[in-house]
Amino acid sequence: MKSQDVRKQFLDFFESKGHLIVPSAPIVLKDDPTLMFNNSGMAQFKEYFLGNGTPKSKRIADTQKCLRVSGKHNDLEEVGIDTYHHTMFEMLGNWSFGDYFKKEAIHWAWELLTEVYKIPKDILYVSVFEGNPDENVPFDQEAWDIWKTLIDEDRIILGNKKDNFWEMGDQGPCGPCSEIHVDIRSAEEKALVSGKDLVNNDHPHVVEIWNNVFMEFNRKADGSLEKLPAQHVDTGMGFERLCMVLQGVQSNYDTDVFTPIIREIETITGSKYTIKAKDEAEDKVNIAIRVIADHVRAVAFSIADGQLPSNTGAGYVIRRILRRAIRYGFTFLDTKEPFIYKLVETLSVQMGGSFAEIRSQKELCANVIREEESSFLRTLDQGLILLDNIIANSTEKVISGKKAFELYDTYGFPIDLTALILSEKGLSLDESEFESELQKQKERSRAASKVKAGDWQILMEDEDEEFIGYDHTEATVKITRYRKVESAKDGEIFQLVFNMTPFYPEGGGQVGDKGYFETGNGDVIYIIDTKKENNLIIHFVKDLPANVTETFKAIVYENQRLESAANHSATHLMHQALRTILGTHVEQKGSLVNRNNLRFDFSHYAKVTDDEIQQVEDFVNARIQEQLPLIERRNVPFAQAVEEGAMALFGEKYGDTVRAIKFGNSMELCGGIHVKNTADIWYFKIVSEGAVAAGIRRIEAITSVKVKEYFASQSEKLTAINCVLKNPQDPIKAVVSLQEENAKLKKQLEVLLKDKAKNMKGELAKELQDINGIQFLAKQVDLSPEGAKDLAYELGTLGTNMFLVLATAEEGKPMLTCYISKELVADKKLNAGQVVRELGKYIQGGGGGQPFFATAGGKNVDGIVEALAKAVEFVK
Repeated sequence: MKSQDVRKQFLDFFESKGHLIVPSAPIVLKDDPTLMFNNSGMAQFKEYFLGNGTPKSKRIADTQKCLRVSGKHNDLEEVGIDTYHHTMFEMLGNWSFGDYFKKEAIHWAWELLTEVYKIPKDILYVSVFEGNPDENVPFDQEAWDIWKTLIDEDRIILGNKKDNFWEMGDQGPCGPCSEIHVDIRSAEEKALVSGKDLVNNDHPHVVEIWNNVFMEFNRKADGSLEKLPAQHVDTGMGFERLCMVLQGVQSNYDTDVFTPIIREIETITGSKYTIKAKDEAEDKVNIAIRVIADHVRAVAFSIADGQLPSNTGAGYVIRRILRRAIRYGFTFLDTKEPFIYKLVETLSVQMGGSFAEIRSQKELCANVIREEESSFLRTLDQGLILLDNIIANSTEKVISGKKAFELYDTYGFPIDLTALILSEKGLSLDESEFESELQKQKERSRAASKVKAGDWQILMEDEDEEFIGYDHTEATVKITRYRKVESAKDGEIFQLVFNMTPFYPEGGGQVGDKGYFETGNGDVIYIIDTKKENNLIIHFVKDLPANVTETFKAIVYENQRLESAANHSATHLMHQALRTILGTHVEQKGSLVNRNNLRFDFSHYAKVTDDEIQQVEDFVNARIQEQLPLIERRNVPFAQAVEEGAMALFGEKYGDTVRAIKFGNSMELCGGIHVKNTADIWYFKIVSEGAVAAGIRRIEAITSVKVKEYFASQSEKLTAINCVLKNPQDPIKAVVSLQEENAKLKKQLEVLLKDKAKNMKGELAKELQDINGIQFLAKQVDLSPEGAKDLAYELGTLGTNMFLVLATAEEGKPMLTCYISKELVADKKLNAGQVVRELGKYIQGGGGGQPFFATAGGKNVDGIVEALAKAVEFVK
């Protein structure tokens, strides 16, 4: 059975059971502060489990793109080593929100597996929760009794809290679960060891395929459990594992989910993937191919959903996954040029039918991956040089784990590649020291990001927290719930939820509103931020009011709101301008809107020229001059809004109804705050344009008050320049004249310095010392760094055995210049780059270059004397 059919049969089955089939949410979560990625099928439904929203149907099913790089059985470094764990995977799931419960969930799971998919019953095992007296949670007798009617009791396993009690996090909805496991071993293997003994023991052919979670409790901050007001079902079945079972293979990677990608890897790299490796070398190739096949899916789908590789947050995770794939190809498939980007075409053909985004965004994905590959391969080359230096400067057979960690942490050089290279050279790595440094870093990171949240204190029940911020900046409100949150970053703060609020929560690129609320006795509590979490609009404050039950007057900082709104509306107009001027291939790939400026990332494959930037500015400012009114439509059916021309963005999650924002011919789906008329933007000015990644450009711009400040600043600078130039009639002509005069003087100075270097040549030739047949000189000279270079080459003409180290300190900046005759480099294995790197330490700097000529700059002029004194040690 083909994987497309496996997916379709699942969805068709649950549709026949009255479930609404919904599309996969984006793999990247943009507006959930608690998660970077969709890591489970239920993530997009959290608000329903928490009772903060109403689902469009009480029964829902889908296939969800998920990404996991940490947690139970999902450490990134293990993916590819085995054949059944992945970074990105599909989770087939069905949900009940207060509707059916254990009986229906279990019966339907069994019916689908054994009657529709026709999996033999005698290869299946099920588990139920054994109970936990310490937490007053009983054995799941109900699930046991249901399973007894479907399967022999000796195939029902009792599971502990770790395996059979599912929790959303440290707090929140949770409950016992019932897993279904499959044993696909051979009859001979089954005869030796019972599959029952291998369940949940990381056996590659006895694996969990489906988990039925019965959410009936809420975990409180103190660890205690309370019953939820409604019971829910949350199930998840691993699509890749199910395909393995139904296609009769022994590995997820042998299914048609992966085989097209694996065949393409073989074709591109000339390697061969074997179902069963006959030796260690083949096994390493197999692992490398599995790593690449898995990781390209995770990276490509993340980019398609709007997450570019970067050095922070979710972007760092994506970069780390991709770099792991590159490193495996580099080490075990001997790929020294980018190639992973070529796999995107195969991926789009294979999965584009079910996930349209990978097909429509394939060019972007390929370009970004190719650029990342090129960049990291350069990093690997640089790391190899640095590692060679560490080895060369070590007198021990065991290389410092601390230095290896610096290489890993600063340059991203993989530690296992370091260990491999060391072993090839007969050296070893102090792994315990490396692990110690790594642990210290993890502890620092955990401490910085650790958040301790208390339980919500419910003051009043309020089913619908109303947002009134589109129409108001003030409101009379009551607190419905609050909790205390502690973190290393923010200290102790409180989170408040109002029954209604004018405060816009961060989302869609726009920052959250700030402001304050007043108590009855005139006290003021400042709201420092507003965010949305699990469908709750949360207001962040440093202090609680003395009486949390009274009525308050909440007020948004209106000036900040208006400045942010001007930037947000200008972003829409600029998007329209870019698509008009550069082409309709331009799509938004990210944005940030606050009171100070706007930042807009978009797809485009060339630098935006100065003329195009001017055209974009003129286009936007023309729309501002036209004084276009805001045409806002709320609660429009999504399909209708798109049909009428509203632009929907890839990677965004839209509901059944949406809000459409229109200024003239610009129409987008948007939940943010906007000006009432484009005239309120006042003026639009682009201040920068540059590349973010391959095929992604970034424009930063300002509007309104900031433009006025910008023009005032430019005017002040022009006045100051005129004053310095003694108020010429034509300042530009005066500056050009100064530049031409300066260029002439520079040329004259270069001639004088070369003459000075030639004159010094004769004097310094007398100071050359003969050390072991080498003409040596280490001296500080009164020249510029360029003059020192000329002097070094002049002295180099005096013989074929020159070793020169010249120091300069122009304008208090120390510089070392090393020249070694090429003949000495060949005969004595001397290296100028290594010399300046070592001597550069004395001037608190570093550098490099070629074996016969290199330079190093630094900060400590006083270190020149010691550096020159140490230079002689290289020729003794």
